[in-house]
Amino acid sequence: MSAIPQLDHILDSLSDKGYCIVPNFLAESLSQQLYQHAQAIPEQYWNTAAIGRATQQTVNTMVRNDRILWLSAEQAVENTYLKLMDELRTELNRQLFLGLFDYECHFAHYPKGAFYKKHLDAFKGRSNRRLTTVMYLNEDWQEQHGGQLVIYGDRGEILEQVTPERGTLVVFLSEKFVHEVLPSHRDRLSITGWFRINASISGIVDPPR
Repeated sequence: MSAIPQLDHILDSLSDKGYCIVPNFLAESLSQQLYQHAQAIPEQYWNTAAIGRATQQTVNTMVRNDRILWLSAEQAVENTYLKLMDELRTELNRQLFLGLFDYECHFAHYPKGAFYKKHLDAFKGRSNRRLTTVMYLNEDWQEQHGGQLVIYGDRGEILEQVTPERGTLVVFLSEKFVHEVLPSHRDRLSITGWFRINASISGIVDPPR
């Protein structure tokens, strides 16, 4: 039996709709540890988030103005989360045959007023990102705090508007769903990640982060 919470719901939703929203995916204790860990990281270690990939990366605060920090297996609590997501990767490959090769993720800190305008995480045939994941770490989030993740359909209609509540996991096809983060009215913390396929040549992962 899998240790992945609500695995059947994740598999069914991804197969049926291409995305899933999983409240209470992450245990409260681990959510709290990750939140406290991220809050304790000194400001100088955070980077202004860029848009684009590899050599095409640029910083554009008119599109996004969050700050990020990549997770590392060298940090114990970060490694616990990375192991959980690798278990999820294994199950997705076993049951949906997605060919997911690895996973990368970063903390995303949205200060008050921060946002991320409409975008795709991957363009068809031009990226090895297959699935996007977003894990929320915020305690006692209310609707008036803003910062919702909006997922759009093919005709620009709103499919989902997700409140960034602690422990909620969102997973969606990176090439399919345009999405945005609405302006946040208080500090907002999440972990954004990507399950990737191996589009490498001569052993070099394309594109490197």
